[in-house]
Amino acid sequence: MTQCAMNPILALDFGRARIGAAISDELQLLAHPLETIPANGQAPSRIAEIVRERKVDHVVAGVPRRMNGQMGTAATEVLQFVEKLRAILPCPVVTWDERLTTVAAHRALRDAGKKMRDTRGYIDQVAAQMILQSYLDRRAANVGSKSDQ
Repeated sequence: MTQCAMNPILALDFGRARIGAAISDELQLLAHPLETIPANGQAPSRIAEIVRERKVDHVVAGVPRRMNGQMGTAATEVLQFVEKLRAILPCPVVTWDERLTTVAAHRALRDAGKKMRDTRGYIDQVAAQMILQSYLDRRAANVGSKSDQ
């Protein structure tokens, strides 16, 4: 099977202060940290700008469900933001369960020897990268299992 280049997928990790953004490669296999966007009134237009500049195929928005799977305040806020994005973006916006990605991102950076102080601006990008990588891995697994039948 030959891999052809596709448009990248953008993932977002929402926080009250910052939104981490990560983007996939053209094969939609690997996630890379992209940037940290201040979570303010300019955020939707900055995300729309990234979508246009990078010709994004679709956006994956991490939704922080509670450990029991229920939606908390943070998840509700993310879903409201997703609705705003759906109104202005030319591409689909899908949601993805992102439980524990920020915790995992902190652990990965700590294991890499980074001090918490130094990672503040980067942690959101790494969390977005982890959301996107888990999304890409699941898609690849689903594609693989469909073609095996």
